[in-house]
This record gives sequence, structure tokens and C-alpha cells, in this order.
Amino acid sequence: MNWRAWGLLLCCLPLTATALETGKDPVPSVMWAFYHKQLLAEAPFVFDDRVRLLAPPFAEDARQVPLQIDARAFTGDVVRMLVWAELNPLPKIVDFQPGERVLPWLSIRIRIEQATPLRAAVQTRDGLWHVGSTLIDAAGGGCTAPSVVRTQPGWEEHLGEVLGARYPRGEDSRLRLQVAHPMDNGLVSGIPEFYLNQAQLLDADGQVLARLELFPAVSENPNLSFDIQGPGQTRLLLRDNSGNEFEATVP
Repeated sequence: MNWRAWGLLLCCLPLTATALETGKDPVPSVMWAFYHKQLLAEAPFVFDDRVRLLAPPFAEDARQVPLQIDARAFTGDVVRMLVWAELNPLPKIVDFQPGERVLPWLSIRIRIEQATPLRAAVQTRDGLWHVGSTLIDAAGGGCTAPSVVRTQPGWEEHLGEVLGARYPRGEDSRLRLQVAHPMDNGLVSGIPEFYLNQAQLLDADGQVLARLELFPAVSENPNLSFDIQGPGQTRLLLRDNSGNEFEATVP
């Protein structure tokens, strides 16, 4: 086959992962290729500013850094949302799978060990990952600082307690929750991993609205917020890596 024929053949081939990867990384990082392989299995992706990560430019308290992941531009088409901090010693933050009634928006507080790129990869139904990015600066030490929760007398008695409320937002509502848990990440000497790792939102009929897998980069006493479509009470089921199970209902 001559070169002209090869050229015509290549022009007729469908777009491959390599073709989809074109585009400049908005927060250039030497770690991107590693996480693309480790977390996304080298699947096709695009850097996409429609996936918005909202975080402060500087983490004043590296143990409690607010982060919002907003993929509402893809409402109705999102299968999965993966979030990580590339230079954290424990990079993974959350694996969020919103159902039909839960919008692809999540608010959470995280730990930051040092200045790092933050990534949110949102998979749509066609299998393509849309990657949002931002940079955050930090003085450091958020992942290796001792737990504040453990210094409070009787903290064990409140383990798994959930404080929460629902706030109307037009036809939707925002659910804001805080769970009492130390979220030990195993990086503090003498304290093993002890953290919430599974969560489910259910409606009044027991149907699953959303699933989450949490990782030790989530701050102690986790704060979680969700946007839910339609009325009705919501149940939160939680489980930690020691097998403890917790439940709360928000009207």
C-alpha cells in the first residue's frame, strides 16, 4: 500500500483515545499521565472547563479545605465522578455515582498535604472522561497533622452522629450533612486507618439515589452536600472500614 493510500485510510478511521487527548492541560503536572493510567485506565478523555472545581487559591487550614465539584453542564448524562489531589500522599478523595434524581454536583472538605493540582474526572454515558482541573496552594501538613476529633473527651460516644438539613432551591433541594468521625488516614504514628469509606443516599422507598466511595483524604467530621431533584425524605447509610454502620434520615 502506498503512502497516499495509508493517508486516506487514516483519515477514515474513527477518533482514537490519542486524538481525544489533544488539548493543553490547564494545570500542567508531571503526574497527569500516571493518574490517567492508574485511575482512568488510559481511557479516552478531554480536558473540559465545563467540569468546574471550586476551591480557595490558598488552603488556610490544610486539614479542612472546602471543595465543590460542579458537572451540572452534563446533568442527565453523568455515570461517575472521580476526584483526586495529585500530590497528596493519599491522592484519592471520592468516587461519586449520582443517580437520576441527584445532580452531578458535590461539596466536600478535604485534606491537603502541599500545593497540588486537583482533578475531577466526570464520565458520561458515551464512556468519555471530562476532566476539570484547578491548583491550590498550601503551607502543608494537612494529611499528617494529628486528629482534632481525638483530642475531644468522649468523641467515641458521638461516632457516626449525623447533623443535617435540607434547603429548598426552586424545584430542587440542597442536602447538607456533617458526620462525626475522625477519618484517620494511617499517616499519624500509632493510629491506624479508620475512616468512612462507603455511603449511600436513598429515598423514602429505599431506592438508591446516589453512591459514594470515600477515601482518607476527606477531612475529619466529613461535610457533604448534594443537590436532589423532587420532594421526599432522604436516608443516608454510612459504613467505615472497621465495619461500623450508621444511618440518618433527613425530612
